[in-house]
Amino acid sequence: MIPNKARAVVVGGGVSGCSVAYHLAKAGWTDVVLLERRRLTSGTTWHAAGLIGQLRGSANMTRLAKYSADLYRGLEAETGVATGMKQVGSISVALTKERHEELLRQATVARIFGVDVAEISPSEVKARYPHLEVGDVVGAVALPLDGQCDPANIAMALAKGARMKGAQIFEMTSVTRITTAGGKVTGVDYEGPEGPGHIEADVVVNCGGMWGRDLAAQNGVTLPLHACEHFYLVTEPVKGLGDLPVLRVPDECAYYKSDAGKMMLGAFEPKAKPWGMGGIRADFEFDTLPEDWDHFMPILEMATKRMPLFESAGIHTFFNGPESFTPDDRYYLGPAPEVQGYWIAAGYNSIGIVSSGGAGMALAHWITEGEAPFDLWEVDIRRAQPFQKNRAYLKERVSETLGLLYADHFPYRQMATSRGVRRSPIHEHLKARGAVFGEVAGWERANWFAREGQEREYRYSWQRQNWFENQKAEHMAVRESVGLFDMTSFGKIRVEGRDACRFMNRVCSAEVDVAPGKIVYTMFLNPKGGIEADVTVTRLSETSYLVVVPGATLQKDLAWLRGHVGDDFAVVTDVTAGESVLCVMGPKSREVLSRITPNDLSNGAFPFGTAQEIELGMGLGRAHRVTYVGELGWELYVPADQTAHVFEALMEAAPEVKLCGLHTLDSCRIEKAYRHWGHDITDEDHVLEAGLGFAVGKKKTGFIGREAVLRKQESGLNRRLVQFRLKDPEPLLFHNEAVVRDGKIVGPVTSGNYGHALGGAVGLGYVPCKGQEAEEVLASSYQIEVAGVRHEAVASLVPMYDPKSERVRG
Repeated sequence: MIPNKARAVVVGGGVSGCSVAYHLAKAGWTDVVLLERRRLTSGTTWHAAGLIGQLRGSANMTRLAKYSADLYRGLEAETGVATGMKQVGSISVALTKERHEELLRQATVARIFGVDVAEISPSEVKARYPHLEVGDVVGAVALPLDGQCDPANIAMALAKGARMKGAQIFEMTSVTRITTAGGKVTGVDYEGPEGPGHIEADVVVNCGGMWGRDLAAQNGVTLPLHACEHFYLVTEPVKGLGDLPVLRVPDECAYYKSDAGKMMLGAFEPKAKPWGMGGIRADFEFDTLPEDWDHFMPILEMATKRMPLFESAGIHTFFNGPESFTPDDRYYLGPAPEVQGYWIAAGYNSIGIVSSGGAGMALAHWITEGEAPFDLWEVDIRRAQPFQKNRAYLKERVSETLGLLYADHFPYRQMATSRGVRRSPIHEHLKARGAVFGEVAGWERANWFAREGQEREYRYSWQRQNWFENQKAEHMAVRESVGLFDMTSFGKIRVEGRDACRFMNRVCSAEVDVAPGKIVYTMFLNPKGGIEADVTVTRLSETSYLVVVPGATLQKDLAWLRGHVGDDFAVVTDVTAGESVLCVMGPKSREVLSRITPNDLSNGAFPFGTAQEIELGMGLGRAHRVTYVGELGWELYVPADQTAHVFEALMEAAPEVKLCGLHTLDSCRIEKAYRHWGHDITDEDHVLEAGLGFAVGKKKTGFIGREAVLRKQESGLNRRLVQFRLKDPEPLLFHNEAVVRDGKIVGPVTSGNYGHALGGAVGLGYVPCKGQEAEEVLASSYQIEVAGVRHEAVASLVPMYDPKSERVRG
């Protein structure tokens, strides 16, 4: 009998939903109901490959994957359901130098995160995989603790474990609508074997997989995912095959695994086939899609040469089934910003089995404890932009993202599909002047500017890419003369109302009860002192503020503000599209700007950290004297309708202005050791350990996180964020290289770029320092491990470039 009330309702009985139900019940929420429209595992889980690869691209994603592997190993003993877990290990092979560099970098990541890894030679690969042709293999890495499992039985074991802990699971029960009132979840309507019904609940978790997007859309919730066809084949039994490691040959878009004496070949083809454009029928259950030999044949031909046994072994099964993919190849987890009590765990991009154990644990912690167990921004649903639920956008984008799983993961790699959705008013002006665009949150942003006659394309590499010298020229122009950045993609949030000041002082770490026109650099902290956002707040009037945030975090920051308004009379509004932002930066910026404005830009009339309306050409804009590049400069907030005019007036009056891209913005900011949210600072990084204590009001009370700041001041720092510069000018840093202190790996480089003014690659990274003073931290010797090679590094706790910020205030 389906109850009419529950503490939480989980929608969807694939491995994700079963994991969420299991972990909620394990956390003590025994009053949990899971509803599955057909039968458990009948959507995607039943035909998953069941690969358990523990190494992911970051510490926390690796932490979740390792948790899944550990959980699955113990499930059989806990529930009595066989899970087919076998730690056969895995091998990834490289057929090119660039791919080998990637694998070596991944091996460094594994060492940072404590995952057992070994670099092995082609002959060692052959010894472990006798059927493999290795003549053209450049190198390989092996992870001995990886494995494989039976996906459907993993889900069934989780379901049984959930029931054993008190949760109830009902099959053949379709959720027709998630009900809401006053912006909050109230429960679900369903159609079950005995007719329609309703369950009252304050928490609903959408684990609907490829059905999840349309279910979310009923409530205005953004869940951008789209199904794609996913292919694999299984041979007839091969004599003496045995248990082989899982094998990945990403250069041929293929993975292999042995199972029950047969060999499976799976594909992540470069151009995938989206599926279900007209919706997915309600009775889809354990269904397969039509065979497409023409589409699969290029993969099979390469596989036949790579593993000749495919020439002689008969094909037992050619399988095609749907899986859901997202615009950025990362799954979705967390609270939907649009509706309180609406949670999501969906869109697993073919890594649902290895991800769902950890994702279920993390989401259950988030729901029951009110906060995530650690930084989950990579997979946070609040990174999704509302426009991304557009089906034409998704259909085109996921044709690319499936293949990107096995593509070279080069730094700065740009998406090729679904481009041009969000553009600055001067987009065409920049394009005509050589801009090469990248995309973030749908925004087209100039990443670098090509010279006359230079190709306007990326040539990707782990070494210096084809725009390295362009970046250097832009970088040095900002340091020595003047550059212009189009930063229209900044998120802009107005906070207005009678209680705006009181509200903002509660969510901001710094004092924001300042004079109108003052700009405050501040954090939004959580109760643990972690950094939820890193923003500038400009007081526009007694009752209004402008909050400027990164374009990628706009939805998250809007949700944070709206979620904390409480009883204060304040309105939070997204005004991003109303204004463009042109950043004029460099020692000559004052002189150049003065050519298009009669306003006084002198230090006395226009001090650092203030904003005022000024004339610009024949228009008006608000000039903010702040910087993210460490030079004298202004951010010009110009109404969208006047932006092209102001740009034209500036370029005509000052043709020496160098147009600069986002790569240069990043290389300038890292020389100045300015932090980047999502890399150097996250919600689990304490504001004092991040070196941002200056952005916390010393005499201020009543703000979120204050007690955690006081506790940390009392107990002392456990780690510090340190700036590093490589002594050798040749190697490059991106992020996730290993920080080596006195011969021992202590953590990853959180972000890196090339310091053209400093003469070498620069990175930031946390160093343990419990009980140590700054002098002791700096007294150690440091190296950075890049693709297995260690390079000497200089360490500093103050910015290596202009440590006293004299240039900024000049």
